[in-house]
Amino acid sequence: MSNGLKKIEDIIKKHPILLFDGVCNLCNSSVQLVIKNDTKNFFLFAPLQKPEVVKYLEKHHPNLNQIDSIILITRKKTYTKSSAALTVAKHLKGLYPLLYVFYIIPKPIRDLFYDFIAKNRYKWYGKQEQCMIPTTELKNKFL
Repeated sequence: MSNGLKKIEDIIKKHPILLFDGVCNLCNSSVQLVIKNDTKNFFLFAPLQKPEVVKYLEKHHPNLNQIDSIILITRKKTYTKSSAALTVAKHLKGLYPLLYVFYIIPKPIRDLFYDFIAKNRYKWYGKQEQCMIPTTELKNKFL
């Protein structure tokens, strides 16, 4: 097992990791919003394009390879799409936890809306040529 893969497995035991599309402007903005409102430093972040993340998903969640927007991996459970977004919102400061009320909507219906936005995110928000490089102050929040 590569050191990077082992590192991810060890980190997940202590911190949830939010995987995101590192070239998506909407995803990068969303990560910045989470960082700003994650006052307890609950989450760590990694782009889906990172080689260690790809290896981790291939080994532990091969069925998630087709997801290209967000995945939240915790010690006990893995969340995708709208479930990931709502679970993240639940842990943020301010009014964001109120969004968790939408969890009562069945996942297939929530994911229809999520998939519509995800499908159009590059057209609406644009795409970068490479993954975001975190600032020095934020490096400790990224794998």
